[in-house]
Amino acid sequence: MVQQTLTVVYIEDEQIITLADLCRGCTLPAEKVFDMIDYGIIEPLQRDAISSHWIFAAKCVPRLQTVVRLQRDLNINLAGAALALELMDEVKTLRQQVRSLQRGE
Repeated sequence: MVQQTLTVVYIEDEQIITLADLCRGCTLPAEKVFDMIDYGIIEPLQRDAISSHWIFAAKCVPRLQTVVRLQRDLNINLAGAALALELMDEVKTLRQQVRSLQRGE
């Protein structure tokens, strides 16, 4: 197994990666990443006229890896994967709210 290295830069407490690093870290071609942007799965932090200069939050990597797993394991298309991610985000938010309420915050 080949281990890949991501270059991560910190800007204002947020980890930032380039499009090239995002593609390398998720083993996806840029065209597939562009499709995921079109479906709202991820969003670049900065859109330059030249797409190779786009930057992303490093937290996009696990989102893309989740989409890749959903497509590979369950044969889900991008629209279905986007919906699944939205629902998983909602569940996470609701669980955090429940924990806050249980602590009396």
